[in-house]
Amino acid sequence: MANFAARATQALMQSSPKWRLAIWLLLMLCASLWTLQLWQNGARVQSDILAMLPHLQQDKLTERALNQVEATLADQVYIALVAKDETTAIAAAKLLMQKLAADLIATGRNAALTEIRSADMQLGEALGQFYFPHRFKLLTAPQAEALASQNIESLLEAATAQLYNAFSYANSNLLAQDPLLLFPANLLALAPSSKVRASQGILLANQGDNVAAVVMAKGRESAFNPNAQLAQMTALTAALDAVEKNYPDINVLKAGALFHAIAATQTAKSEISILGLASLLGVIALVWLAFRSVMPLLLAIVTISSGLLLAVTFTLSVFGELHLLTLVFGTSLIGIAIDYSFHFYCERLSDSERSAKATVAYIFPTVTLAFITSALAYVGIGLAPFPGMQQVAIFCAAGLLGAYLTLILAYPLLAGSRLPEGSRPLALAGKYLANLTKLSNKLTTPLGMGLFALVIVVWCLVGVTKLTVDDDIRHLQQSPASVTEPENQLRQLLSGGTDNQFLLVRAPSEEALLQQLERVSPMLDAAIANQELGNYVSLSRYLPSHQRQDTAYRLQDEIYQTQLDTVLTTLGLDENLKPELQASYLAAKDQYIDPADFFKLEAGKQLAPLWLAPNDKATDYDAEHGAIVLLGGIQQIDALKARFASDESVQLIDKVADISAVMGHYRLLTLKLLALALGIALLLFSLNFGIKKATVVVAVPALAALLTLATLGLTGSPLSLFHALALILVFGIGIDYSLFFASAQNHGKAVMMAVFMSACSTLLAFGLLAFSQTQAIHYFGLTLSLGIGLTFLLSPLILTTKKS
Repeated sequence: MANFAARATQALMQSSPKWRLAIWLLLMLCASLWTLQLWQNGARVQSDILAMLPHLQQDKLTERALNQVEATLADQVYIALVAKDETTAIAAAKLLMQKLAADLIATGRNAALTEIRSADMQLGEALGQFYFPHRFKLLTAPQAEALASQNIESLLEAATAQLYNAFSYANSNLLAQDPLLLFPANLLALAPSSKVRASQGILLANQGDNVAAVVMAKGRESAFNPNAQLAQMTALTAALDAVEKNYPDINVLKAGALFHAIAATQTAKSEISILGLASLLGVIALVWLAFRSVMPLLLAIVTISSGLLLAVTFTLSVFGELHLLTLVFGTSLIGIAIDYSFHFYCERLSDSERSAKATVAYIFPTVTLAFITSALAYVGIGLAPFPGMQQVAIFCAAGLLGAYLTLILAYPLLAGSRLPEGSRPLALAGKYLANLTKLSNKLTTPLGMGLFALVIVVWCLVGVTKLTVDDDIRHLQQSPASVTEPENQLRQLLSGGTDNQFLLVRAPSEEALLQQLERVSPMLDAAIANQELGNYVSLSRYLPSHQRQDTAYRLQDEIYQTQLDTVLTTLGLDENLKPELQASYLAAKDQYIDPADFFKLEAGKQLAPLWLAPNDKATDYDAEHGAIVLLGGIQQIDALKARFASDESVQLIDKVADISAVMGHYRLLTLKLLALALGIALLLFSLNFGIKKATVVVAVPALAALLTLATLGLTGSPLSLFHALALILVFGIGIDYSLFFASAQNHGKAVMMAVFMSACSTLLAFGLLAFSQTQAIHYFGLTLSLGIGLTFLLSPLILTTKKS
């Protein structure tokens, strides 16, 4: 295989420039046509930040629960209209709902926003009709306590008070079927305690002296789909414009993934255009200042373009989509792909008599080795569990391949023209090397070596000991205050809203699950009392277990079998009601409130995603029953976890924490991979250069990586997976500089100039990434800027070690 590769390489180097250019043009044409075909077949640009997250390895029930919660909470839009009085707030909310409903009717199936709602005034009536036949199986905690202690007098007093209360639910029909008026209290208990209230079908909440009316809707498509974003915002903006026109004093609060997604999309698009353009202009300026010729400038653009073309082609072929953050990271490709062009033209400047074909042949071994190491560095990034980072790896590795093939196949013919006199750039490079040699000579003295080693050791020890760790996935994307502040205000109005964390309760049977939920609810009530939690939504409020229903039924035996005469007499009711009441009570003995019946209701359908029953095809292994308890307004997540730490049947699912833990694991794995890569490179290069020179070549990027970590510690930047991934690239790119200097024979000035231009272009690209508003990209760019800068400063020392 090695002999075949060597013969193929030799044949390629000996082939005519025209044939090489023809092959290159054919490759680019095929890539262009294939990419066009992929776009026509549905390839798209993806802006969903969730698509970048790692895939967690979970059991089937946990995975179902995560999918259910995401499907339930995703793409919800919340709008609060804050007015000075309730009448204005209600009128504004009705107008907003009217405008959104009109858009829904006009666009039909293509409507951007659906399920437009506020308070459901018919919900209580529907629940009353469902639960009333089961009234003998329902008791509130105070009612159960009174009956258990045979304190029926307290229930009689409460019923009498209701009879004389003008705002009570009491009427002759209800009294004839529920003489102690126990059912209304049970119906009220279904509604969770909240700061919100309902009036005229609108959900209301107080905000200081103002009143907020809350309207909710659901996006038909994902809020992270750019087209869906545009459609949803268009419908929402038109409706809000109408509201603000009629009620100019209304203050609007917005919340939902839609607004975070729009902010992320706008930031990514802005950074792609600004950072990419700045990087491109910087590279063009570098080429022009160094070579003073149009052809190198044109070929630099051709090299970058061919790299970007193959990057897009490979990425779409593998993933079927291109993430916006991949494009942001991919702007750094401009600074790396151009390196091959720099090395080619710097060698031509150093030997103007050499042809373009001969120059390509001269740098071919070193460029090939550099391409392989850089590509392997990107493969290392691809080992991260992030689909987005895997895209970055494919995108950049394929882009480097495009630049490399352009150099090998297109340059021999296209770069055939002579360059203007380039003595000045080479002279500057030579002067830099001369000064560096003087410095190196001073460092090689015992005193110089000691001082240099002391500075490095102190720098590394102090910096690394101060290094902290932060693997919080929320730093992947941070929305601006204009999005988060209104959302936080709206969450406070809704008693904390619903958080991403939730409880997963599991049990072997339906009845056991309902009993588990009843056991969990008091623990959550205690958490609310202890200000660990704001609110929760549990099915235990709506679905009492058969055990609890039997207990309620048995306790009401005191009313309908023992004390019914006393009840009727005390309340002044007709004694002829006794036989019918007793018959109804006895007939209800075997009638239960069952989940299957409840989920047929409209209210039940809204809560159905919280119920995880085994599907018909479930095996014994995955036949567990599960239920989700939504949590809101979490204040002390650790205290909440501690409450359920010893209970295997109750699991607090915190996807953010789980993903962050995965990030921490892969951060350590990436650093270990970097150490392994250094060892493999040392072994590989020792075969070509010998162990001494190979050690120096590998030591340069290794020391640069260590100094980068120390500098991060000194500057207070926490270490994350993105820093570790950047260090992989510091090695992959930095090793190129070492290789070029190690391979330099009599062209040290040319290599110095090429490495200087390469470092400048790379620093332009990654230095600009350090200004990104997204912390993950900022960390990535900052680390690479430090690492590449340090590698550039250290790599020329290889020339001085060759002479010593």
